Amino acid sequence: MKENRPQINPGRRAFVQSSAIGAVLGAKSILLGGAWGAEQATSSKVITQPDLRKGEVLRTQGELAEKQTVLRETERTIPVAGKSDVLVCGAGPAGIGAALAAARAGASVQLIEVAGCLGGVWTAGLLTKIIGGGNKSGIMEEILTALSERGSNVAKSTAGEVYDPEILKLLLEELCVEAGVRIQLHTRLVGTVTDGQKRIVAIITESKSGRQAWVADRYIDCSGDGDLAAQAGCNFEVGYDRNCECQPMSMMALLTGINTSEVSKYIRENGADAKARFYKLMQDSGINPSYRAPTLRHLHSGIYSLMTNHEYGVPATDAGAITEATIRSRKEVHEIVQGLRKLGKPWQDLAVVATAEQIGVREGRRIRGRYYITGDDLVSGLRHESAVCRTDFGFDVHNVFPDGSNPADVKHYRAAGVKSYDIPLPALMAADVDGLMMAGRCISGDFFAHSSYRVTGNAVPMGEAAGLTSAASLQNGVMPHELTWAEVQSYSREKKS
Repeated sequence: MKENRPQINPGRRAFVQSSAIGAVLGAKSILLGGAWGAEQATSSKVITQPDLRKGEVLRTQGELAEKQTVLRETERTIPVAGKSDVLVCGAGPAGIGAALAAARAGASVQLIEVAGCLGGVWTAGLLTKIIGGGNKSGIMEEILTALSERGSNVAKSTAGEVYDPEILKLLLEELCVEAGVRIQLHTRLVGTVTDGQKRIVAIITESKSGRQAWVADRYIDCSGDGDLAAQAGCNFEVGYDRNCECQPMSMMALLTGINTSEVSKYIRENGADAKARFYKLMQDSGINPSYRAPTLRHLHSGIYSLMTNHEYGVPATDAGAITEATIRSRKEVHEIVQGLRKLGKPWQDLAVVATAEQIGVREGRRIRGRYYITGDDLVSGLRHESAVCRTDFGFDVHNVFPDGSNPADVKHYRAAGVKSYDIPLPALMAADVDGLMMAGRCISGDFFAHSSYRVTGNAVPMGEAAGLTSAASLQNGVMPHELTWAEVQSYSREKKS
C-alpha cells in the first residue's frame, strides 16, 4: 500500500506521543480503601468477580501522598467482562457503521458507549441534521432511507437528513440488535493494555459495574476524540498549531411554542439566507448569540432544533473545561429563548423542550495513521487506490477565536475550495499499533482536511470500512494494514454470495 506520511515541523506541537505518567510517593502517606464491608472486613477471601445483581463492588485501595497531589493505587485483579472478535469503542455515527459492518460480515462484535443511547452526537447531542450523507451508499443510505420512511414530512422532504433524534435512537438499537451486536451503554473507556508487539491485549472501562476489562482480536476507535488510540500509545495531533486551538463546541436544543408559517423565513431548510435573517433579528433585539450564524430547523409538528452557541478554546479532553462550557452554553440557550419570548408574537410562547445531554464537540485528537490527509489533498481532489468513500464537503472551520476570526490559512483554503476527494483506507489504520483502526473525526489528517471529513455523513462509511476490514483481516489471518480495499471488498462479496 502507498503510504503518505506527514511532514512534521519540529517548531509546532505536531504529533504528541501519548504516554503514561507514574509517580513515586514519599514515606509519609495515608492508606486508603479496605474490605468490602463489615461482613468481609474479617474475611481473608479475595473476590475478583463481584455479583452485580447484589450490588457488590471491587473496592479500591491505595496510598495518598501527604500533600494530596498524587495517589498510588494498589494493584488489583480486574474481571474480564467480555471477549469478542471486534471491539468498537464509541457508538456514534462511525461506531454504528463499524459495528454493523463487522457483525454482518460474521464477526462477534462488542460495542462500548458512554451515553445512555446509541448515536452519539446524532442523538445524545441532538444534532438533527446529517450532513454529507446523501451521496453515500451502504449503511448510511440504509439509515437515511429508514429515517425518511419513519419520519415526518420534513424528514421525507429532506430524504431523511433532517430527523427526529428519538426515532433515530430506536432505529439504531433495532439495527444493532438484529445484527447481533453486543451493546454496553453507560460505560467509559479509561485505559488499554498493550503487548511488546504493538498490539492491544485488552481495554479497561469504568461504569456502575466498576472497573472491567474487555478482550478482542481487533479494535476500532470511534470515540471521536481518539481516546482508545491515545490510551494505546498512538501519536496524535490536536488543533491548529502548538497552542492546540480547536474549533468551538456547540450546545444543541429542542424548542416548541412557535408556528411554522409565522417563522418560515428563519428556518434553515427554507433558504440559505435564513441564518442571516435570524441573526439580524437577534441583534436588532439586543440578543448577541456566541454563534453568529444561528440555525433554526423544523423537525416535525411543533418541534424545532436550535444551534446558536459557540464555546471557544475548550479542550475536548478536559472534563472540567467541558463541564464549564456545558453550563455556560445551556445558560446561553435559555437566555436567548427568553430574549426571543420578549419580542411577542410569534415568539411569545417559545419554550425549551430539551438541551443536549452532550455538548457538540467538533474537534479532538487526530490519530496518526498510515496515510495523512491534507488540505492540499482536498484542493487537488485526491484519488486513492484504496478509497473507502468520496466526499466534496467544503472547508468548514467554525471560527476558532471568540472575536469571530480564524487562522490566516483558513482563508487561503476556503478560497482554493474543495474538489471531490477520496478518504483512503490507510488513513483509518493506526500507524503505531497493529490491529487498531479508527473511524470518524479522529482519523489521520491535518486541521484543514479534518474540517471537511469530520461531518457525520462521512463518519458512517468510514466506520463501515473499518468494521469490514477488521472482519476480513480476521478471516484471512492478517493484520488490517496488510489488506487493500479491493481485497476487503472481495471478501465482502464472498460473504454475501
